[in-house]
Amino acid sequence: MNALKMNGPEESTALRRKVPSKSLLLAVCAAGIGGTFQYGYNISIINSPTKAVQNFINQTWTERYNTEISTQVLTLLWSTIVSIFTLGGLVGASVGGTLAIRFGRKGTLLFNNVFALLAALFMGLSYPSNTFELLIIGRFLTGVNAGIGICVQPLYIGEIAPRALRGAMAMGTSIFITGGILTGQVIGLNELLGKEEYWPILLSTVCIPAIMQLLTLPWFPESPRYLLIDRGDDVACKKALMWFHGQDKYHGEKEDMERERDSAIGIKPKKPWELFSDTSLRWQLLTLFVIHTSQQLNGINAIYFYADYVFTQAGIPADKIPYATVGTGACECITALTCGLLIESLGRRALIIGGYSLMSVCCVCFTIALTFQESSPWVPYLSMICVFAFILSFGLGPGGVTNILTTELFIQTDRPAAYMIGGSINWISFFFIGMIFPFIVNGLKQYCFLVFLVICCLVATYIFFVVPETKNKTFLEIQSEFHSRKKLIAVNGTEGPLLSTPL
Repeated sequence: MNALKMNGPEESTALRRKVPSKSLLLAVCAAGIGGTFQYGYNISIINSPTKAVQNFINQTWTERYNTEISTQVLTLLWSTIVSIFTLGGLVGASVGGTLAIRFGRKGTLLFNNVFALLAALFMGLSYPSNTFELLIIGRFLTGVNAGIGICVQPLYIGEIAPRALRGAMAMGTSIFITGGILTGQVIGLNELLGKEEYWPILLSTVCIPAIMQLLTLPWFPESPRYLLIDRGDDVACKKALMWFHGQDKYHGEKEDMERERDSAIGIKPKKPWELFSDTSLRWQLLTLFVIHTSQQLNGINAIYFYADYVFTQAGIPADKIPYATVGTGACECITALTCGLLIESLGRRALIIGGYSLMSVCCVCFTIALTFQESSPWVPYLSMICVFAFILSFGLGPGGVTNILTTELFIQTDRPAAYMIGGSINWISFFFIGMIFPFIVNGLKQYCFLVFLVICCLVATYIFFVVPETKNKTFLEIQSEFHSRKKLIAVNGTEGPLLSTPL
């Protein structure tokens, strides 16, 4: 019994390993403010000035051509301004991994701010120059910025975090996405920059996170894993590890990195197409496709689409609905923080399977509530509960864990290409759901959530049978579990579940 107990110093050391250093936390914040924060911010910031920008386009068109713009052309131009963000994101995700290999994780994040600053300049000049085309260029550049950021920031955070805190630190990605969404919703309120005359300033505020990152991130080291394995700079790696973890707590991380470096000797960082040709990565790539596709197709966009209708039916005045929408953003942000506290104790599998399972239940309840919305005065409140319950379930599960799994399922030489593939899948799915979602809603009405129910159930089932627990394991250990599965299939000729570790 005594052998199972830790003495005082050992217990203190174990406790310190569970608490990130101040330098590590500040590095996560410096990376996040100009990284995935921009992604969330630019998704939400465009909603507030819709009418104001459309009026500006109509006014500019009239001055140019002495005739009012048709409704169809106005809708097309506005849709282009909104949706070209996804095209820019796809471009950014496609080049993010390559830039991360060539310039480093930190160097790429710093360089990425150029796109945000140019975007702010173009969108800010669109009104005084009477050129709405600058809005299209600016939104494309914000997309490129977001695409690179959502690819490289999780890469940087996942590589600087110690193994015992990798999940909690990687949750910084989701926390800054939801924080960006919430900030955009708040800034877009009429009391701040939501008034019609302020829309050029509102859209130009994308420069603020970029400037903040340019002022803070240079003070932090490059990813030590990148320095050792990609650059072969042992001295710089040691200095970076001491900076992030302290002089007495970096040795274990250094040993893990050296083992991974030894396994990667003579192997150059792979390109995306090289991952597809590597049969040993088949299950990792399939998992990557499943989790990133389902993150966009699981119904979260439908929930936000129906939110205004649900709030209206619940009796909330039209001028107060923006504040209720801010409540949904705050709900998602708080859930991301909660997930960060739970992920190292419950593990990745429990959270993502539980999240999709709860979302499945919410889909059923929400379909019933919307079907009988007007049958009783209490049903609209049930719908409101379903909205917040779905957002909570998404934040606890797929919203928080997806990017962490992308980091953990691949080793150093494969990881940048994996992020390029995962990011591209995410942006293509984002664009796809934006194109077909109106047709799904118009055709199926509230029964569209039955489609999302099937998707959530299938994804939860796939993860249960295929994806191992990755908590507190080295990248090489995780890779060996997938290789063990492949060998088991080759010997038995059947595909059994990969359940070598418990939930």
